Amino acid sequence: MSLMRQVILMTGVTAAVLVPTPVATAAPHALPAQCSGTAPIKCHFDVSPGNYDVTVGLGSATKAANTSMSVEARRQILTAVSTATGQVVPTTVTVNVRSPEGQPTGQGGTGTPGLDITFAGSSPAISSLTVTKANSPLVAYLAGDSTVCDQPVAPYTGWGQILPTDVRNGAVIANYADSGESSGSFLANKALFPTLKALIKPKDLVFIQFGHNDKDTSESAFHNNLAAMVNGVRERGGIPVLVTPPVRRLFNGTTLTPTALHVNTKGVDLPAVIRALGKSANVPVVDLTAKSKNLVQGLGPAGSQKIYLSKASDGVSDNTHFSQYGATQMANLVVQGIRELNLPLVGYLR
Repeated sequence: MSLMRQVILMTGVTAAVLVPTPVATAAPHALPAQCSGTAPIKCHFDVSPGNYDVTVGLGSATKAANTSMSVEARRQILTAVSTATGQVVPTTVTVNVRSPEGQPTGQGGTGTPGLDITFAGSSPAISSLTVTKANSPLVAYLAGDSTVCDQPVAPYTGWGQILPTDVRNGAVIANYADSGESSGSFLANKALFPTLKALIKPKDLVFIQFGHNDKDTSESAFHNNLAAMVNGVRERGGIPVLVTPPVRRLFNGTTLTPTALHVNTKGVDLPAVIRALGKSANVPVVDLTAKSKNLVQGLGPAGSQKIYLSKASDGVSDNTHFSQYGATQMANLVVQGIRELNLPLVGYLR
């Protein structure tokens, strides 16, 4: 038996399916028509911006495999799945396609139109791949800064790049976070909050995290900027969720400094402002500051280094931005908060 590729095209569907056909000798393993390469396997689908269900057969009839999946600008969708020879695991995920991909303002590159999928891992293999338009998924939008965004270049990784690994099909993460943004700049830039707001449907979630770049923002301005975003989400029928900013790795002995905890140059305790707004406006709050403080301070100055970037392992020293490991820990804390608040996304968590 060998494998013959059969491509099926229909309205709204681009599919590539591998089917057996009897021949005298075995043919080489064939990839879907939209894909090329071996390690990694890279695939491209010419689709317009929107949300899509991607159904993939992970594994191979001819070899053991270990396959992960990412899309667009390093957005992780599936952690590596190991399969034995002859084992194929059918998996469906929902992914968001945006133009530009990566960061909404185009920082770090705008990518290519359409959907780019990368299958990596120690020995990637796929046996089928289908992309179809998603039918009204629950969308969780992310509004934030460089600690959240789809970072285009390793080793920098935003927690929003990892969060999709925790979400099954039927819900999707749409990451509109952008490097360098404060609460005011995100609200004002037409590529950011105004664009995001227009897309919100009733019951969609919008996670709002700011503070890192509000170093010189007054208490009233910070409160008003966040309140404007909360009200904008509610005007569209969406559900706003405030997220306090993760801590920086800045220690005084074994204790994090006020700067690490986002007390800014004007003496404003930014996470406290967020918590107070959440209480007064009846907005759920994921207290990522408190959660990450417990994690980072608990590990201490040396143990917490792996969460951030170091010269030795990453080629750059950075006590604000995350390594992939650190972004994964932060995404785990956000998921913990989602579960504690029993937000609608809970039903779609893996």
